[in-house]
Amino acid sequence: MAKAQEPRKEKKKEPAKTTKEKKAAKDEKKALKARQQD
Repeated sequence: MAKAQEPRKEKKKEPAKTTKEKKAAKDEKKALKARQQD
């Protein structure tokens, strides 16, 4: 739902950046989880 509320302009401007940032955030979360489990 939050995605739909986002302005379409921003999405069209740099979709690659958004995807990269999303992946980076996911990887960061994974690393954090792995660290906590250690």
